[in-house]
Amino acid sequence: MREAAVGFQCPSCVAEGAKQTRQGRAAYGGRRSANPALTSFVLIGLNLAVWLGIQFSGGSRSRVVDALALMPLGRCDAVRGGYYPQVAAEQTCQVVPGASWVPGVADGAYWQLLTNAFSHVEIWHIAFNMLALWVLGPQLEATLGRLRFLALYLVSALAGSTAVMWLSGEQVQTLGASGAIFGLLGAFLVIARKVGANLQPILLILGVNLVITVAGSSFISWQGHLGGLVGGLLTTAVLVYSPRQQRGLWQLVGTTALVVALLAACVVRALTLG
Repeated sequence: MREAAVGFQCPSCVAEGAKQTRQGRAAYGGRRSANPALTSFVLIGLNLAVWLGIQFSGGSRSRVVDALALMPLGRCDAVRGGYYPQVAAEQTCQVVPGASWVPGVADGAYWQLLTNAFSHVEIWHIAFNMLALWVLGPQLEATLGRLRFLALYLVSALAGSTAVMWLSGEQVQTLGASGAIFGLLGAFLVIARKVGANLQPILLILGVNLVITVAGSSFISWQGHLGGLVGGLLTTAVLVYSPRQQRGLWQLVGTTALVVALLAACVVRALTLG
C-alpha cells in the first residue's frame, strides 16, 4: 500500500485497470470514474448527516436510532431506560405506563436492513468507519467503476444485516457501517488474489480488524462484521471473475442473485420470529 492524494493505493490491485480495457472503462467493465472519490464522499456525507440528526435528537435515546437501527424483533421500551421483555406485542405495550414500542424487522421495518448501515451514535464509531471508507473507497471505485463499487458497498451492508438477523439477539439493536467496511476489505483481498498481488499487507489489515472485533465482541457486532466480509468476498468474486464476454450481464445476474438470496434469508428469519 502507498499513500495517494486521496486515501491509499494498492498498485498491483489496479494494474489491470490500464490493460485490456476499452477507453473509458475500468478493469472489470464499469465506466471509469472521473472522480473516484465522489461516491465515498457522498456516502460519508450521508453518514454524517444521519449522525448529526441522531445527536440533535437525543443521542443514544433518539427516536431516530429506534427507527433506523437494525433489530430483528420489536420490543417494548421503558421511557427511563430498559425494556419490558414480557411484553411481546405492540398493542400490549401501548397500555403499559411510560412505555413505547420500538419496531423490528419482524414487525415490518425492513428498511432497517440498510438504514442501520448509515447510523452511528458514538463519535469514535463514525470516525473509524468513515476514515476506513475514505481510505478504501476511492481505490475500489477506480478499479470497479462507480455503479459496481456502490453495489459492493450496499450488498456488503445487506449481508452484514442478514448475519445479524440470524446470529444476533432477537431484541438487540445493531447499527453502523462496519459491515460494509469489512466488505470493502474483502473486496481488496479478492482483487489482490485475482491480479497476483502480495496478499500479506491486506491479510495483516484484515487480521488486525478481526482481532479488534473478537476482543470487543461485548460491544462490537461480530455478526455484522462477519456477514459484511462474506458479502464483500462474494460480490467482488462475481464482479471480477465474470466471463469477459457479456460481463455486464453476468455481473448483474450474479449480484441480483446474491441480493435475492440475502433478502429471502431475512424474510425467512423475520417470519420465524413473528
